[in-house]
Amino acid sequence: MAAVATCGTGTGSPGSTVAAASKNNVTSFQRRGPKASGSDSGYSRLASIAGTRPSVRNGQLLVSTGLPALDQLLGGGLAVGTVLLIEEDKYNLYSPLLFKYFLAEGIVSGHTLLVASAKEDPAGILQELPAPILDDNCKKEFDEDEYNHKTPETNIKMKIAWRYQLLPKMEARPVSSSRFGHYYDLSKRIPQELIEASKWHGFFLPEKISTLNVEPCSLTHGYVRLLQFIQNIIYEEGFDGSNPQRKQKNILRIGIQSLGSPLWGDNICCTENCDNSHSLMKFLYVLRGLLRASLSACIITMPTHLIQNKAIIARVANLSDTVIGLESFIGSERETNPLYKDYHGLIHIRQIPRLNNLICDVSDVKDLAFKLKRKLFSIERLHLPPDLSDTVSRSSKQDLAESAKLLGPGCGMMAGGEKHLDF
Repeated sequence: MAAVATCGTGTGSPGSTVAAASKNNVTSFQRRGPKASGSDSGYSRLASIAGTRPSVRNGQLLVSTGLPALDQLLGGGLAVGTVLLIEEDKYNLYSPLLFKYFLAEGIVSGHTLLVASAKEDPAGILQELPAPILDDNCKKEFDEDEYNHKTPETNIKMKIAWRYQLLPKMEARPVSSSRFGHYYDLSKRIPQELIEASKWHGFFLPEKISTLNVEPCSLTHGYVRLLQFIQNIIYEEGFDGSNPQRKQKNILRIGIQSLGSPLWGDNICCTENCDNSHSLMKFLYVLRGLLRASLSACIITMPTHLIQNKAIIARVANLSDTVIGLESFIGSERETNPLYKDYHGLIHIRQIPRLNNLICDVSDVKDLAFKLKRKLFSIERLHLPPDLSDTVSRSSKQDLAESAKLLGPGCGMMAGGEKHLDF
């Protein structure tokens, strides 16, 4: 810090120094400006990228997944240079929503998209993205959807147990406008003007495989062609940083749909002892190397419930940075269980990366469920339903108690005994 000079002869006392500083309206704590030589490169701030923010834990650059509640569970968002693996639900009804949220957030934030699929045309996927909700009508839209989704019993205001009141609330609806993360209306499609103004690249495997001429290797032809396509986009458009972009820096969002399915030429879903079982692992290993050295983030959906060899699932999880599993209640006994009557499935946070840190930012709540409303896909904490009626049969109470044992310590600890939990 620069010291304040005192007037007069001799050495001034601290009191005279403060008096002189206050008299001349000068403080000893002054903001350091650029060097006199004019070289201010050491003091210039880093150029910010639209749709990103640094992590408060490790300083890693984050992008939004398109679902603010999911960003909160992942420690603020998806880190740039990492892979997010989504384990598809059994009937593949809810995992495409997270995939579309990620792509829609990229269009709204002005990021470059790379959509790869072996089943659907990437242009058709973009046409089905949800429409963003403007800040002016945001609160009104969510209030209307929440009111229509509630049953007459849930509209009645009641006092809940104190242990649930102390739990932090999930961010399920917007409270103010924010530049990081947006909200979307699933009942509407994204405007065509936003798609035309965005920059995106599509990889449709049936169109690429016909013109493919590669040498025999351990990777399937579809994986080789996709890696070459991603590498060319990263290098040609300067996302790797080796050739600095002349324009403002941007983020590349990569979305790969149903990776590992038979449509990609992989047979890990068909037999337990497949010939090219290491092909998928090598693809993920090379993909992570490309992401680590570039301004890009990737989301992959994979039908892990179809993979016969469970050891392959463990290896795929180890080669991914973040792993999220979706478990749908459709076709299971939980669909008719009264404990899960307000939800459509469970969401499992299986793995969170440790970036620039020895520990990962793990959420305190393990019991998470999701439900699909008319306009919103929401993630909530799984709570036990209140039992306020004296006419509930003993068999239903026993079913609730048995179901509560399946939950983690957040909901099932107090219901672990034979006695049913009453509020």
